[in-house]
Amino acid sequence: MLDKRNFYINGQWTAPIKLNDFQVINPSNEEPCAIVSLGGVADVNSAVKAAKEAFSSWSQTSKDEKISLIQKLYEIYKSRWSEMAESISLEMGAPIDWASTAQTSSGASHIKDFIKRLKEFKFELSFGNESDNYIAYEPIGVCGLITPWNWPINQITLKVIPALAAGCTMILKPSEIAPLSGMLFAEMLDESGFPPGVFNLVNGDGPGVGTQLSGHPDIDMVSFTGSTRAGKLITKNAADTIKRVCLELGGKGGNIVFEDSHTEAVREGVRNVMSNSGQSCDAPTRMLVQKSIYERAVKEAADEANIIKVDVAEKKGDHIGPVVSKTQYDKILNLIQSGIDEGATLVAGGTDRPEGLNKGYFIKPTIFTDVSNNMRIAKEEIFGPVLSIIPFEDEEEAISIVNATSYGLGNYVQTQDKEKARRVSRQFRSGGVYINGKSSDPGTPFGGYRQSGNGREGGTWGLEEYLEVKTICGWK
Repeated sequence: MLDKRNFYINGQWTAPIKLNDFQVINPSNEEPCAIVSLGGVADVNSAVKAAKEAFSSWSQTSKDEKISLIQKLYEIYKSRWSEMAESISLEMGAPIDWASTAQTSSGASHIKDFIKRLKEFKFELSFGNESDNYIAYEPIGVCGLITPWNWPINQITLKVIPALAAGCTMILKPSEIAPLSGMLFAEMLDESGFPPGVFNLVNGDGPGVGTQLSGHPDIDMVSFTGSTRAGKLITKNAADTIKRVCLELGGKGGNIVFEDSHTEAVREGVRNVMSNSGQSCDAPTRMLVQKSIYERAVKEAADEANIIKVDVAEKKGDHIGPVVSKTQYDKILNLIQSGIDEGATLVAGGTDRPEGLNKGYFIKPTIFTDVSNNMRIAKEEIFGPVLSIIPFEDEEEAISIVNATSYGLGNYVQTQDKEKARRVSRQFRSGGVYINGKSSDPGTPFGGYRQSGNGREGGTWGLEEYLEVKTICGWK
């Protein structure tokens, strides 16, 4: 079992001031794979102090020097690619091939794109030829970065890299149930030569280190990715210090499949939900199917779900792994049972374990049909391999059903009518729209409306989250 108790504070791996051991569980076999320590107030204060002291010099570091350091980090990241994939696979159950081609590659893409955005970004500019005003973008200060377990290095790079590029210093708290990728990333940052105190890592849980970071008077900004419930608590806890709070929260994406959609639309929608074992906040977990093709779509969805293999994370190949923890496993099974109890039709999957997998948090790809939008499975974020299929009559009804949610992260539309796709996209109340399965390019903004959060991550928008804007009058 890996011993990962130390924190990274002020450029050194440091023992916790008081040990508070926590076992990291391998979700494929339910056995401990590593041990970390959950930090306390003294550990957080030490990391914040280091970040605060480092800010004065790092905030004045030239763009060229920051680019050079981040480029070095990018090269180190690529050289340790397989280690990152193995860490992610071990800690959160992503199949090893998926952990490499999707999870680890997402981190590399973000680092590479932020280098590009930093090179292009103008931190100072004149307001105009007829004005003596001058605009300066300046780093907001010390940042608390709280990241999730489902896409660990994706979210770490989406926060750490733009914070570094902006000239901020930071304390990262990765998820305590999937901390290994974050700790490996800290090793890479250390190897890259960033000055002591610029980046710090303290492990801990939400009620402990998360609460201490969000309420700390010397932290100027908190960026959090996770549940809507936790996002509300962070916002309330941060209110007394009036710090900036950026949130990327839950989702309950709708996927409208019109009768003129392409032949693979339903199957692609199923695969999209089931990838990462359903643990993606922007997954299209409500599939709305036009009534004229509903019967065919249900058969295709059930068939596709039954084709998808479920197996242990360390095995190579095309399959999905376990969900991340016993807590998540129990929650998902409870919601599947609620769908059965509320009268939805179960056409694939269910609460039984996949055949041959008697240990581990494995759930069969599950499809419900005849779902109404007021059922729990249609309203709540399940965060597992579960899809609800809802029939609709026409375009207006479909849009109404999709928007009838407290969330607004990602929505989807399937049609070969380009004008209809654009028309529907404009009416979705969500931060992202995906037409006919197209994905976003590196550098595009990611974030949600309403209870899916605020702010945007990625590209120039993600960089600006970590900057204050100053107007200087009389500059000329």
